[in-house]
Formats: sequence, structure tokens, C-alpha cells
Amino acid sequence: MVTAGTYWLWQQLAVNEALPDEALPTVVEALCATSLTPYGVDSRGEERRAKALADALPVLLSRVTRPRLRRQLLQQADDKQLAELASQGVVVAGDLPTILRTHRPTPGLVIGLARHPDQVNAAIGLLSGMHDTDLEDVVTDWDPGRHRYRPDAEPAPPIPPALFDAVLEHALTPLARLLKDPQHEEWQFAQRVDRGLPHEFGEGAPWRILATCPDRWHDLVEHPTLGTAVQHLLLDQAEVEARRSRMMASSSSSLTADPDDDPADQPEPEPALDTALLRACLPALCLPEMAGLPKPGVNARHRLHHIANRVRYNPRLTDIAATQLQAAADECVRRGRLLTPPRNDDHKHRAVAIAEDLALLSTNPTHLAKACALLATLEQPAVVSTPPSPRLSRITADTDLLSPVRLLEHNYQHRRVAALTALAGNPHTPPAAVTDTLPGLHPLELAWIGHQNDVPDWLHTAAAALAPADTNEAVLRLLTDDELDRHPDPAAVLQSWLDAPESEGLWSRRDVYRAVVKSRYRTLEHLRQIPADEILARHEPEVALQILLDHCGRSTDRWEALAAAMTFDYDDEKITFGELLDSLASATGEPWRGEQHSATAFSPAGTDSHTGAPCAALP
Repeated sequence: MVTAGTYWLWQQLAVNEALPDEALPTVVEALCATSLTPYGVDSRGEERRAKALADALPVLLSRVTRPRLRRQLLQQADDKQLAELASQGVVVAGDLPTILRTHRPTPGLVIGLARHPDQVNAAIGLLSGMHDTDLEDVVTDWDPGRHRYRPDAEPAPPIPPALFDAVLEHALTPLARLLKDPQHEEWQFAQRVDRGLPHEFGEGAPWRILATCPDRWHDLVEHPTLGTAVQHLLLDQAEVEARRSRMMASSSSSLTADPDDDPADQPEPEPALDTALLRACLPALCLPEMAGLPKPGVNARHRLHHIANRVRYNPRLTDIAATQLQAAADECVRRGRLLTPPRNDDHKHRAVAIAEDLALLSTNPTHLAKACALLATLEQPAVVSTPPSPRLSRITADTDLLSPVRLLEHNYQHRRVAALTALAGNPHTPPAAVTDTLPGLHPLELAWIGHQNDVPDWLHTAAAALAPADTNEAVLRLLTDDELDRHPDPAAVLQSWLDAPESEGLWSRRDVYRAVVKSRYRTLEHLRQIPADEILARHEPEVALQILLDHCGRSTDRWEALAAAMTFDYDDEKITFGELLDSLASATGEPWRGEQHSATAFSPAGTDSHTGAPCAALP
């Protein structure tokens, strides 16, 4: 048994040049033996042994030739030590069979071996089966000092071309296989969750590895097996990454820039993909892999949107591939029946995206006119103005951030009218198809058109003729209780908020619910009309506490029914708080004694109970 205090001695013996070869087995055994005490493993001694062994490993491995002893030392080393020893040339390719019995291949081990020209092939052999993030680390960790400012440091030698080619091939091969196999499980999963494209498509480490070699893109797009994958990645990521890099560079340079410099004088940055490279990527532009997939209603919509995004990133494609884009847009519309009115409210936001994409891609007047009509089927937004907090009032002072038109942009409620103006900007859209939708727009949507500078004059004129003179009248203003004090029937004002049209902006309705729940003028009848999850989970759940206590009382059946009802899925079953209370009553068939007083249960002293008559809010 080796004691904890003697490991330092064994380590010093191991690194001593005078140590004879005959002593090596004993020293190795001593440094590899577990530190024990009469009562078991000595944890503190194990820490000392591990440190002593780590310090002695380079010397011992350089001297030990017996396979058993060398195997014993290699199995004791951790991943970081093996990487460092491989970089030093102490661990060599011949040690890999022993290492791989107890260790997985790591980027550090690959890099360490590849730093020696005679071991590059052995390093390449470790890439098979590595995760794509590990493959990325092989490239990014090749130069350990890349993030450090050390003027005196020598630059790392370039990564061996054979290793980089192998890393690139291993990273891109899964995507290349995916693109050739429409029956791949990744495609099937994406269709089940209505995502259109597999999760790994065009994302992550494959692109980041490809981004490190822009000088090779022209050759790689023509690669017989990887070319299609490279084309997809470049179309999806190259320009986006270039814009992100420029934004980061401009934000850092603005801190040191001369205030007299005019940004308009700066030269326009060069695109990430030149025209020749864009043309080489055209075979992948319109995602032919998605053309024959099942569930055409889902896949055609996602395909159209993905193509449109590529054109947004690379606007020159509109001229380079006009015919190809128009044909793909028409095919998506016909195969997916994309211009059919949505069957439920949850899918209405998709109609806006379809209209935006067709405004960019389509030249078919019939399809563009149907897109305008599709937008007209969507419900109008309900623009809500909440009383600003004191802090917000200070921020918005002397600005138009709380103006009615800007409130429309809150929560992106202007997307429908923005899509309509985009359709109007397409020269192939019949103007009558646009103007016919204007009477069905919200007054603030009409006013929003008048504030835009990039819409046709004829649309400005048509919208101005229908826009309200006072846009404030088109806003549902939520009042504070102090303002409601001056109203003859505050409860009716609260009811008018609840009776307002449903809005596509989810948070607008939640603003209404929050204002009603927090008002001291609320009644139980108001609360019964609000979704149950808004009261029980989102806004002041203590409001429902006394109601549930009174409602369930001493009835075990009602408490059990409450527990069962509160497990419903909020996303699938939208029941009101009143429906929840009624379901508890139906569990026992007994009427609730408090129901006859529900209208005034929460009415403040001196106020009338709710009559149900809607009342306009105070200006």
C-alpha cells in the first residue's frame, strides 16, 4: 500500500534521469495504484496521486516500452492530458487502440495527432462518428491563441488540408444524405410538427465549418456529393452571417468613429456571394427536395416561405432567377391550395405570411388578387391603449410612441396592412384587388397606410378617402379606476372592454383581461367571461381564491372536480372562468347558493350591478 505522503517521492523518481529502466515497473505500479487507508479509498490521497501521475506522465511514456505498462499509464490519463501528450509527440498513433478502449475520440486528441505530419491520417480516422459540434471544435480549436492579443506569440501552423477536407466532408455528409432521401425520418418528423424543414437543415456546425473557407466555396458548390448541401447552406446563411458581422463591426467602430463622419459616405459593402456563386446555387434555390413531399398544404407553405427568405437575404436573385422563382411560387400555391381561406383563427396568421411571400415572388395577377382577398377575410385588430406607468410616461414624453398609429404596430398588429401594401407594390397586382379590401380594414390600418412613404400614390389617395379624421376614436382605451370614478356606470365600461372585437394581437386581449381583473369595479359576471387560465394562472390568482372557497365549500365532489378541471390543456381547451364554475356545479347537481348574487358579489359600495349594456370608454 502506497501512502499519500509518498506520491511526491515516486513522482520525483519518475522524472529523474538517473532512474534505471529496471525501476520503471515499480514506479509505474506505485503511481497507478489506488491510494488506500485501513478504512477504504483515501480521497485526499487520490488527488495527490493523480497530480503526481500527471506530472510524471510525459517522462514515463517517453521511456516505457512494455505494452502492459504503457497501457496502464494511458488508461490513467484524462482527455486533456492525452491531447497535450499527443501534441508533444509522446502519445502516437500506435497508442490509439489502447486509448479508444477507455476514452472517446476528442477534438483535442485529433488536433494533437494532426500537428505531426506523419500522424494526420490517424487523426482523420478518429473523425468518424464524432458529433458535428466536435468536428467544429477541431477547426476552431486548432489555433488556441486566436482570441488572445499576444503580439509576441507565434501564429499556429495552418490546419493540414487533408484534415480540413475530412472534417468538412464528415460535417456535410449527413445533410447531403438528408437532401437525397425525402423519406428520411427527419423529414417525417418535421412534417408531423408542421415545421416543414428538418431541425438540422441549414443550421449549426456544418455552416460554421463551411464559413471558415470562403475561398473554396466556388469549388465546393460543384462537388459531386456535397455540392447540393453547400448550395443550400450558402443561400440560407452566407448573407445573414455577413450582415451580422457588419453590424457587430459597425457597433464597435462607432465607439471610436469621428462624429463628423457621415455614414452615408461609407462605401456599400460587397455581398457575401458574388453573382457567379449565386448562379451556381440556383439548382437548390427553390428547394426541389420539398416539391413531392406528402402533406402539400404544410410543405408548400413552408417551401414558399423558405424561398422568399432566401430572396430577402439575396435580393439579386429576383433578377437572376425571375422565371424560376415565379414558377416555384405558382407551383406552391396550386399544390398547397395556399389561397384557400383558413378554417380556424389559429391559422389566420399564416395567411399574412403567404401574402407577404407572394408579394415578393409572384407575377401571377390571379394569385396576387386572391392574396388581397385572403387578407380581407382576417378579423380586424383591436387596438388597446393601457394607462402608461410613470416611468413609461417619462420615456414617451414628446414622442409619438403612444399615438394610435404606433399603437397599431404594437404586437405587430400592422402585419396585415403591411402585407397589403407589399402586394400593392408588386406591379403585377391589379390595383382594384387592393382598393376593394380597403373598406374592410380597421380605421387605424387605413391611417397607417397614410404614414408610409414607400406605397403607390393611388393607394395613398384611396386610403386617405376612407381614413378617420380622428384616429383616437379607433382605439380602445383602458381607463384607470380613478378615471372610472367619474363615470356613471363603471361596470358597464368594463363590459364594453370585454365586448370589443377579438384581436389577432394576443397581448391586446390580455391587456383587457388584466385591466378588468385588477379593477375594483369588477363583478363576478365580468370574471365569468374571462378565460379560466387568465384568472387562475396569469393575472392575480388570489382573485379566484375566495370564489372557489365559497363555490366548493364542504363538497368533496366539487373539490375533486376542481382538481380534475385544472389539469386541462390551456392550449387546446379554452374555457371561461364561468364555464369552469358551472362544470363544478354540474359535478354534484346541486345549485350554488351564491350564484343568485353573482352580479353584485364584487360590486363596490355605492355602484350599480352590471346591466349588460355596453358603454363607450371615456376619451
